[in-house]
Amino acid sequence: MTATPLLSDLTARAKAKAHTHRLSPEPSPCPCPTHTLADRPDATVVRHADTVAKAHAPTTTPTDLTPRLATATHLPDLLLSPLTPTPALLHDRLVTFWPYGTPVDPDDPDAAPWEEAATLLARLHRTPAPTPDLPPMRGPAKAAQAVARLRAAAPHPATSPVLRAWTTLPAWARAAAPMPDTTTLCHGDLHLGQLVRHPAPDGPWRLIDVDDLGVGVPAWDLARPAAWYACGLLHPDEWTRFLNAYRTAAGPAVPADGDPWPALDVPARALTVQTAARAVTKAVDQDRPLDEVEQSLVDACVRMGSLPPQLASSSAK
Repeated sequence: MTATPLLSDLTARAKAKAHTHRLSPEPSPCPCPTHTLADRPDATVVRHADTVAKAHAPTTTPTDLTPRLATATHLPDLLLSPLTPTPALLHDRLVTFWPYGTPVDPDDPDAAPWEEAATLLARLHRTPAPTPDLPPMRGPAKAAQAVARLRAAAPHPATSPVLRAWTTLPAWARAAAPMPDTTTLCHGDLHLGQLVRHPAPDGPWRLIDVDDLGVGVPAWDLARPAAWYACGLLHPDEWTRFLNAYRTAAGPAVPADGDPWPALDVPARALTVQTAARAVTKAVDQDRPLDEVEQSLVDACVRMGSLPPQLASSSAK
């Protein structure tokens, strides 16, 4: 990977922060390991020793990010707390610093913390937002961005069914109207990559990534595993474990018993469209056919386009 000025300078910032945080001077040469965890247009993330530095998306503003950082600081039993409560500026990008946590092991699916994730979500959804200026949860906006990128991509046979499924969704799920819930605290982009153990290596699980944190419809946080289950990509036992743990923790997104799908259907459809749109856009960019998983998402969009959301509770699973 070629080091860009942002990546090089972010690495230097991470090294400096790591040794300030550890209250020990940086040795020369520093023997601590440095890793690039992500280097994408929307996020660059590096780790040095026990410190992680993140350069947020270029469109991120202090007005949105600062209250999200404050929320994480106020809720350390649910969210990983930043090392500093305000972002820094580097190459016109907002930068935050975090303690390192052990992520979910992708090579050990049997150890996936479905119950822990669901319990954290339920507790988050039952917690009043600690700051009055917390912006809306960004889930619908991210789905709309994925669809916009698909529309701008070169033509593909799968584009039409994905866009047709998108048009069946209510305006709030397409970020075209306010969400019907404007008070419930939500993560906004829940998947297993958003959990770490802190302190590393085997501390309690915490939610990470506050970029989409905000107030909104809590069912959105259950939508990705619900969508995977509906598309046949998540084993029914894992979905049941997740849903039962959320209900046991008195999560408000679904009824305490009975069919959860009326509450989950619209967000699950939106996440299916978002994921399919990203998959098709990526396939177009790479000039390759859809793989099996990507095709299953498009197939789900085909079914969604012929079945109105309000009818899905009896047949989406």
